[in-house]
Amino acid sequence: MCLQLAEISSQTRSRKRGTMKSVIVKFREFLPNASNTEKGIIRYLLANPEKTAEMGVRELAKEVYASPSTITRLCRKTGFEHYKDFQKSLMYENVMRKEVIGDKNCEISKEDSTEQLVNKIIYKSIVSLEDTKSLIDVEVLEESVSILQVAEKISIFGMGASLLVAKDACLKFMRVNKVCLVNEDFHAQLVQAKNMTSGDAAIIISYSGMTREMVECAEILKDAGVPIIAITCYHESPLSKISDYNLYVTATEFEFRTGKLGSRLSQLAVIDMLYVTYVQKNYETCMDSLRKTYISKEEKTNHEGEIRWQI
Repeated sequence: MCLQLAEISSQTRSRKRGTMKSVIVKFREFLPNASNTEKGIIRYLLANPEKTAEMGVRELAKEVYASPSTITRLCRKTGFEHYKDFQKSLMYENVMRKEVIGDKNCEISKEDSTEQLVNKIIYKSIVSLEDTKSLIDVEVLEESVSILQVAEKISIFGMGASLLVAKDACLKFMRVNKVCLVNEDFHAQLVQAKNMTSGDAAIIISYSGMTREMVECAEILKDAGVPIIAITCYHESPLSKISDYNLYVTATEFEFRTGKLGSRLSQLAVIDMLYVTYVQKNYETCMDSLRKTYISKEEKTNHEGEIRWQI
Protein backbone atom coordinates (compact mmCIF):
# COMPACT_ATOMS: atom_id res chain seq x y z
CA MET A 1 0.00 0.00 0.00
CA CYS A 2 2.87 2.40 0.81
CA LEU A 3 4.33 1.66 -2.64
CA GLN A 4 1.00 2.49 -4.27
CA LEU A 5 0.86 5.83 -2.47
CA ALA A 6 4.43 6.70 -3.43
CA GLU A 7 3.78 5.77 -7.06
CA ILE A 8 0.67 7.95 -7.33
CA SER A 9 2.33 10.84 -5.50
CA SER A 10 5.44 10.87 -7.72
CA GLN A 11 3.33 11.25 -10.85
CA THR A 12 1.81 14.57 -9.81
CA ARG A 13 4.24 16.61 -7.71
CA SER A 14 4.95 18.92 -10.65
CA ARG A 15 1.26 19.48 -11.44
CA LYS A 16 0.05 21.48 -8.45
CA ARG A 17 -1.31 24.43 -10.39
CA GLY A 18 -2.90 22.55 -13.28
CA THR A 19 -4.38 24.14 -16.41
CA MET A 20 -7.16 26.31 -15.00
CA LYS A 21 -8.29 29.25 -17.13
CA SER A 22 -10.29 31.63 -14.93
CA VAL A 23 -8.57 35.00 -15.26
CA ILE A 24 -10.28 37.18 -12.65
CA VAL A 25 -10.01 34.57 -9.89
CA LYS A 26 -6.39 33.63 -10.62
CA PHE A 27 -5.15 37.22 -10.75
CA ARG A 28 -7.08 38.20 -7.64
CA GLU A 29 -5.65 35.26 -5.67
CA PHE A 30 -2.12 35.96 -6.99
CA LEU A 31 -2.27 39.61 -5.83
CA PRO A 32 -0.80 39.13 -2.30
CA ASN A 33 2.38 37.58 -3.78
CA ALA A 34 2.80 40.00 -6.68
CA SER A 35 5.56 42.59 -6.97
CA ASN A 36 4.60 46.28 -6.78
CA THR A 37 4.57 46.57 -10.59
CA GLU A 38 2.53 43.38 -10.93
CA LYS A 39 0.06 44.65 -8.32
CA GLY A 40 -0.54 47.73 -10.44
CA ILE A 41 -1.28 45.56 -13.50
CA ILE A 42 -3.59 43.24 -11.55
CA ARG A 43 -5.53 46.08 -9.89
CA TYR A 44 -6.08 47.69 -13.28
CA LEU A 45 -7.29 44.36 -14.70
CA LEU A 46 -9.68 43.73 -11.78
CA ALA A 47 -11.11 47.25 -12.07
CA ASN A 48 -11.35 47.19 -15.89
CA PRO A 49 -11.72 43.58 -17.12
CA GLU A 50 -13.63 44.46 -20.30
CA LYS A 51 -11.32 47.31 -21.28
CA THR A 52 -8.23 45.16 -20.58
CA ALA A 53 -9.53 42.35 -22.81
CA GLU A 54 -9.62 44.72 -25.78
CA MET A 55 -6.04 45.97 -25.33
CA GLY A 56 -2.89 44.64 -26.95
CA VAL A 57 0.07 44.00 -24.67
CA ARG A 58 1.81 47.28 -25.62
CA GLU A 59 -1.36 49.28 -25.11
CA LEU A 60 -1.89 47.74 -21.67
CA ALA A 61 1.78 48.31 -20.78
CA LYS A 62 1.40 52.00 -21.56
CA GLU A 63 -1.77 52.24 -19.47
CA VAL A 64 -0.28 50.60 -16.35
CA TYR A 65 3.27 52.03 -16.68
CA ALA A 66 4.90 48.61 -17.07
CA SER A 67 6.91 46.92 -19.78
CA PRO A 68 5.29 44.41 -22.18
CA SER A 69 7.75 41.75 -20.96
CA THR A 70 6.59 42.26 -17.33
CA ILE A 71 2.99 41.71 -18.40
CA THR A 72 3.91 38.62 -20.41
CA ARG A 73 5.82 37.17 -17.43
CA LEU A 74 2.84 37.84 -15.17
CA CYS A 75 0.59 35.95 -17.59
CA ARG A 76 2.94 32.95 -17.46
CA LYS A 77 3.14 33.10 -13.65
CA THR A 78 -0.64 32.82 -13.46
CA GLY A 79 -0.86 29.84 -15.80
CA PHE A 80 -1.28 31.33 -19.29
CA GLU A 81 1.11 30.38 -22.10
CA HIS A 82 1.31 33.91 -23.52
CA TYR A 83 -0.55 37.23 -23.62
CA LYS A 84 -2.93 36.14 -26.41
CA ASP A 85 -3.96 33.12 -24.33
CA PHE A 86 -4.68 35.42 -21.37
CA GLN A 87 -6.59 37.89 -23.57
CA LYS A 88 -8.76 35.21 -25.17
CA SER A 89 -9.62 33.70 -21.77
CA LEU A 90 -10.48 37.12 -20.34
CA MET A 91 -12.80 37.94 -23.27
CA TYR A 92 -14.65 34.67 -22.80
CA GLU A 93 -14.91 35.13 -19.04
CA ASN A 94 -16.28 38.66 -19.42
CA VAL A 95 -19.11 37.35 -21.60
CA MET A 96 -19.90 34.48 -19.21
CA ARG A 97 -19.88 36.70 -16.12
CA LYS A 98 -22.19 39.21 -17.78
CA GLU A 99 -24.66 36.47 -18.62
CA VAL A 100 -24.55 34.53 -15.36
CA ILE A 101 -23.83 37.13 -12.72
CA GLY A 102 -24.63 40.61 -14.04
CA ASP A 103 -23.44 43.86 -12.54
CA LYS A 104 -25.53 44.19 -9.40
CA ASN A 105 -24.03 45.63 -6.23
CA CYS A 106 -24.18 42.97 -3.51
CA GLU A 107 -22.31 44.51 -0.60
CA ILE A 108 -24.19 44.44 2.70
CA SER A 109 -25.23 47.84 4.02
CA LYS A 110 -26.68 48.93 7.34
CA GLU A 111 -29.95 49.92 5.63
CA ASP A 112 -30.63 46.54 3.96
CA SER A 113 -33.93 44.82 4.62
CA THR A 114 -33.95 41.14 5.64
CA GLU A 115 -35.09 40.23 2.14
CA GLN A 116 -32.15 42.12 0.63
CA LEU A 117 -29.76 40.35 3.00
CA VAL A 118 -31.14 36.96 1.95
CA ASN A 119 -30.71 37.83 -1.75
CA LYS A 120 -27.17 39.14 -1.29
CA ILE A 121 -25.99 36.15 0.76
CA ILE A 122 -27.37 33.71 -1.82
CA TYR A 123 -25.81 35.72 -4.65
CA LYS A 124 -22.38 35.81 -3.00
CA SER A 125 -22.58 32.07 -2.28
CA ILE A 126 -23.29 31.33 -5.95
CA VAL A 127 -20.38 33.52 -7.08
CA SER A 128 -17.99 31.82 -4.63
CA LEU A 129 -19.01 28.38 -5.89
CA GLU A 130 -18.75 29.44 -9.55
CA ASP A 131 -15.26 30.85 -8.93
CA THR A 132 -14.18 27.72 -7.06
CA LYS A 133 -15.43 25.56 -9.93
CA SER A 134 -13.15 27.50 -12.29
CA LEU A 135 -10.14 26.71 -10.05
CA ILE A 136 -10.70 22.97 -9.68
CA ASP A 137 -8.21 20.88 -11.62
CA VAL A 138 -10.12 17.64 -12.30
CA GLU A 139 -6.93 15.59 -12.70
CA VAL A 140 -5.60 16.73 -9.31
CA LEU A 141 -9.02 15.92 -7.80
CA GLU A 142 -8.95 12.40 -9.25
CA GLU A 143 -5.37 11.83 -8.12
CA SER A 144 -6.30 13.00 -4.61
CA VAL A 145 -9.13 10.46 -4.55
CA SER A 146 -6.70 7.74 -5.69
CA ILE A 147 -4.50 8.60 -2.70
CA LEU A 148 -7.50 8.36 -0.35
CA GLN A 149 -8.52 5.00 -1.85
CA VAL A 150 -5.28 3.24 -0.99
CA ALA A 151 -4.56 5.02 2.30
CA GLU A 152 -4.81 2.93 5.46
CA LYS A 153 -6.40 5.87 7.25
CA ILE A 154 -7.23 9.50 6.54
CA SER A 155 -6.44 12.27 9.01
CA ILE A 156 -8.09 15.66 8.51
CA PHE A 157 -6.72 18.91 9.95
CA GLY A 158 -8.26 22.36 10.38
CA MET A 159 -8.63 25.27 12.79
CA GLY A 160 -11.59 27.57 13.48
CA ALA A 161 -14.23 27.46 10.73
CA SER A 162 -12.04 25.04 8.76
CA LEU A 163 -12.31 22.56 11.65
CA LEU A 164 -16.08 22.44 11.09
CA VAL A 165 -15.41 21.49 7.47
CA ALA A 166 -12.89 18.86 8.63
CA LYS A 167 -15.49 17.30 10.97
CA ASP A 168 -18.04 17.21 8.14
CA ALA A 169 -15.49 15.41 5.93
CA CYS A 170 -14.65 12.91 8.66
CA LEU A 171 -18.30 12.00 9.19
CA LYS A 172 -18.79 11.46 5.45
CA PHE A 173 -15.84 9.08 5.09
CA MET A 174 -16.80 7.23 8.28
CA ARG A 175 -20.18 6.48 6.68
CA VAL A 176 -18.41 4.53 3.92
CA ASN A 177 -16.24 2.64 6.44
CA LYS A 178 -13.00 4.52 5.72
CA VAL A 179 -10.86 4.92 8.83
CA CYS A 180 -10.86 8.67 9.38
CA LEU A 181 -9.61 10.88 12.23
CA VAL A 182 -10.12 14.50 13.24
CA ASN A 183 -9.27 16.23 16.52
CA GLU A 184 -10.50 19.58 17.83
CA ASP A 185 -7.52 20.37 20.06
CA PHE A 186 -4.38 21.60 18.27
CA HIS A 187 -2.02 19.57 20.49
CA ALA A 188 -4.08 16.46 19.69
CA GLN A 189 -3.72 17.32 15.99
CA LEU A 190 0.07 17.49 16.44
CA VAL A 191 0.06 14.04 18.06
CA GLN A 192 -2.21 12.83 15.27
CA ALA A 193 0.30 14.11 12.66
CA LYS A 194 3.27 12.52 14.45
CA ASN A 195 1.57 9.11 14.55
CA MET A 196 0.94 8.99 10.80
CA THR A 197 2.98 6.96 8.31
CA SER A 198 3.56 7.04 4.57
CA GLY A 199 0.73 4.51 4.19
CA ASP A 200 -1.80 7.09 5.42
CA ALA A 201 -3.15 10.28 3.80
CA ALA A 202 -3.75 13.76 5.21
CA ILE A 203 -6.24 16.46 4.24
CA ILE A 204 -5.35 19.94 5.54
CA ILE A 205 -7.97 22.67 5.28
CA SER A 206 -6.74 26.27 5.51
CA TYR A 207 -8.09 29.05 3.32
CA SER A 208 -5.07 31.34 3.75
CA GLY A 209 -2.53 28.51 3.67
CA MET A 210 -0.64 30.44 6.34
CA THR A 211 -2.29 29.27 9.58
CA ARG A 212 0.71 28.56 11.80
CA GLU A 213 -0.74 25.41 13.38
CA MET A 214 -1.63 23.88 10.01
CA VAL A 215 1.79 24.64 8.53
CA GLU A 216 3.41 22.99 11.57
CA CYS A 217 1.30 19.86 11.08
CA ALA A 218 2.12 19.87 7.36
CA GLU A 219 5.86 19.99 8.05
CA ILE A 220 5.61 16.98 10.41
CA LEU A 221 3.59 15.04 7.82
CA LYS A 222 6.03 15.93 5.04
CA ASP A 223 8.98 14.65 7.07
CA ALA A 224 7.11 11.36 7.62
CA GLY A 225 6.41 10.98 3.88
CA VAL A 226 2.63 11.27 4.32
CA PRO A 227 0.82 12.41 1.13
CA ILE A 228 -0.82 15.79 1.83
CA ILE A 229 -3.96 17.10 0.13
CA ALA A 230 -4.49 20.82 0.83
CA ILE A 231 -7.78 22.67 0.42
CA THR A 232 -6.57 26.26 0.21
CA CYS A 233 -6.82 29.49 -1.75
CA TYR A 234 -5.09 30.01 -5.09
CA HIS A 235 -1.80 31.67 -4.29
CA GLU A 236 1.60 30.45 -3.21
CA SER A 237 1.62 29.94 0.54
CA PRO A 238 3.63 27.90 3.05
CA LEU A 239 0.95 25.19 2.94
CA SER A 240 0.66 25.04 -0.87
CA LYS A 241 4.45 24.70 -1.13
CA ILE A 242 4.54 21.76 1.30
CA SER A 243 1.48 19.85 0.09
CA ASP A 244 1.52 17.27 -2.70
CA TYR A 245 -1.95 18.04 -4.07
CA ASN A 246 -3.58 21.47 -3.97
CA LEU A 247 -7.33 21.79 -4.41
CA TYR A 248 -7.93 25.50 -4.73
CA VAL A 249 -10.95 27.39 -3.44
CA THR A 250 -11.89 31.02 -3.57
CA ALA A 251 -14.43 33.17 -1.79
CA THR A 252 -16.33 36.29 -2.74
CA GLU A 253 -16.52 37.72 0.75
CA PHE A 254 -18.46 40.78 1.92
CA GLU A 255 -16.52 43.89 2.89
CA PHE A 256 -18.93 43.98 5.85
CA ARG A 257 -17.35 41.95 8.70
CA THR A 258 -19.43 38.78 8.52
CA GLY A 259 -16.70 36.16 8.91
CA LYS A 260 -15.56 33.78 6.20
CA LEU A 261 -18.94 32.82 4.76
CA GLY A 262 -17.88 32.20 1.16
CA SER A 263 -14.65 30.34 1.90
CA ARG A 264 -16.39 27.86 4.23
CA LEU A 265 -18.99 27.13 1.57
CA SER A 266 -16.28 26.60 -1.06
CA GLN A 267 -14.34 24.27 1.24
CA LEU A 268 -17.47 22.20 1.91
CA ALA A 269 -18.07 21.95 -1.85
CA VAL A 270 -14.54 20.58 -2.41
CA ILE A 271 -15.03 18.03 0.40
CA ASP A 272 -18.23 16.93 -1.35
CA MET A 273 -16.29 16.57 -4.64
CA LEU A 274 -13.68 14.35 -2.94
CA TYR A 275 -16.31 12.27 -1.15
CA VAL A 276 -18.71 11.74 -4.06
CA THR A 277 -15.84 10.88 -6.45
CA TYR A 278 -14.51 8.41 -3.84
CA VAL A 279 -17.96 6.78 -3.50
CA GLN A 280 -18.36 6.54 -7.28
CA LYS A 281 -14.99 4.80 -7.66
CA ASN A 282 -15.86 2.34 -4.87
CA TYR A 283 -19.57 2.17 -5.61
CA GLU A 284 -20.61 -1.31 -4.46
CA THR A 285 -18.69 -1.37 -1.18
CA CYS A 286 -19.61 2.23 -0.37
CA MET A 287 -23.31 1.68 -1.04
CA ASP A 288 -23.26 -1.40 1.22
CA SER A 289 -21.68 0.72 3.97
CA LEU A 290 -24.14 3.57 3.47
CA ARG A 291 -27.06 1.16 3.77
CA LYS A 292 -25.53 -0.42 6.86
CA THR A 293 -24.85 2.91 8.60
CA TYR A 294 -28.17 4.52 7.71
CA ILE A 295 -30.06 5.71 10.80
CA SER A 296 -33.80 5.80 10.25
CA LYS A 297 -35.69 8.80 11.59
CA GLU A 298 -39.09 7.08 11.54
CA GLU A 299 -41.09 7.32 14.71
CA LYS A 300 -42.46 4.09 16.17
CA THR A 301 -44.26 3.37 19.42
CA ASN A 302 -43.39 0.60 21.83
CA HIS A 303 -45.93 -1.68 23.53
CA GLU A 304 -46.56 0.94 26.23
CA GLY A 305 -47.52 3.55 23.64
CA GLU A 306 -44.38 5.66 24.15
CA ILE A 307 -42.65 7.05 21.08
CA ARG A 308 -39.23 5.56 20.37
CA TRP A 309 -36.81 6.08 17.47
CA GLN A 310 -36.07 3.30 15.01
CA ILE A 311 -32.29 3.06 14.68
